[in-house]
Amino acid sequence: MSSSLPEVLYVCVHNAGRSQMAAVFTRHLGGDRVRVRSAGSEPADTLNPRVVSAMKELGLDMSEQFPKPLADEDVQAADVVVTMGCGDACPFYPGKRYEDWQLDDPAGADMEGVRRIRDEVRSRVESLLADLGVETRP
Repeated sequence: MSSSLPEVLYVCVHNAGRSQMAAVFTRHLGGDRVRVRSAGSEPADTLNPRVVSAMKELGLDMSEQFPKPLADEDVQAADVVVTMGCGDACPFYPGKRYEDWQLDDPAGADMEGVRRIRDEVRSRVESLLADLGVETRP
């Protein structure tokens, strides 16, 4: 790891759904025991409103979140880069740990579909944090 705290970068195309959910779950579950960023290869203008609603159902506020562009510095700073459907748009640096999470895109999904994706994202975040040795809160 590059520092005393592991740093995770979540990347998807629009940074409006999956990567944002993963970042919020990581902050919520890992607290100050992990650093987290999210970005998009082609960031949207706003977050997916169904994603915001689905996270709010769990008491997680996304009102301060917004889609951000992917920058090389973000990848260089990360210990783990988790990609979610961005394909070749994600920069690759030798020696970095990469994971590609095959998740459906919540864009166009109904609320049940977004909830299913949300729950899968949470499960994967919990596994990643456990693998990194980050103690999580309930």
